[in-house]
Amino acid sequence: MLILEKVNLLSSILSNEYIYIILLMALTAIPVGFVAGLFGIGGGLITVPFLYYIFGKLGIDQAYIMHLAVGTSFAIIIPTSIVSVLTHHKFNSVDFNVVKSYGIFVVSGVVLGTIFAATFKTKSLVLFFAIVIFLLGIYLLTVKEKEQNVISEMKLYLKIILGAIVGFISAITGIGGAVMNVPILKFFGYSINKAIGSAAAIGFLIALFGATGFFVSGSYLKTNLPFSIGFLNVPAFLIFIPITTFMARLGARTAHRIDKNKISKLLAIFLLIVAVKFFYEYIKL
Repeated sequence: MLILEKVNLLSSILSNEYIYIILLMALTAIPVGFVAGLFGIGGGLITVPFLYYIFGKLGIDQAYIMHLAVGTSFAIIIPTSIVSVLTHHKFNSVDFNVVKSYGIFVVSGVVLGTIFAATFKTKSLVLFFAIVIFLLGIYLLTVKEKEQNVISEMKLYLKIILGAIVGFISAITGIGGAVMNVPILKFFGYSINKAIGSAAAIGFLIALFGATGFFVSGSYLKTNLPFSIGFLNVPAFLIFIPITTFMARLGARTAHRIDKNKISKLLAIFLLIVAVKFFYEYIKL
C-alpha cells in the first residue's frame, strides 16, 4: 500500500503540469540571476510575480500566496546576492563602510516590515507591491543618469529615515531594495557601478533578515503549506539557486562593460508592466 502511494505521488510529480511548472521556474531563474548581478537588485522584482503565478497554479491557499512568494524570494536572494557582491567587489565596486553604517537601519526597517507583512492580507500586499513598483518604474523612466565623483556623506538622520523606509518596503514586497538604494547612493555622489555593488551588499542583509522573518512568521501561523517551511517553498528554492547564482556572476561582470543608461530605461518599462499586471490581479481578488 505504501509503495502504491509513493508510485502515485511520483506519477503526479511527473505529470505534464508539474513538468511545465519546473521548466517555468528554471527559465525564470535565468533572467532573475542575470538582472540581480547587473543591477544589484536581488531579482525579487522578477521572482515575486512569477512565484505568485506559479503558486496560484499549484492551488496554494489564496490567503498566503503573496506571503509565500515574498518569503521564498528572499531566500533565493541570499545566495544570489552573495555571488553578485563578490563579483562586484573584484571590480572595487562595493563600499562596505556605507553597507555597515546605512545597512543597520535598513535591517531595522526589514524587521518592522516582516512583522506587519504577516498580518496583511494577500490583497493588501498585492496592491502595496503594485503601487511601489509603479512609482519606481516612473522614477527610473523620468530621471536622467548623472555620474558624480564627489561623494557626500549621508547624515545620520537620513540614514535612519531612508534606511527604515527602504527596509520596510523591501520586507513587504520581497525585493532586495537596490531599486531604491541605487538611486539613493547615486544622489549622494556614488558612481553607478559602486552604487550597484554597494546596494547588492545591502540587499544581502535585507534578504537574510527578511527570509528569517517570513520563515518565523509562517511557522508561527502554522500555515502547513505544501512542500514549504514557514513561508519558504523548498522546491522553488532548490530549482532557482543553481541557476540564479551562475547567472548573477555573468550579470555582475556585464554591468562593468555596458551603458547602463539604456538598460535603466528598459528596467523601468519592465517595472511598469509588472505593476499593471499586479493592479489587474488586485482587481480580480
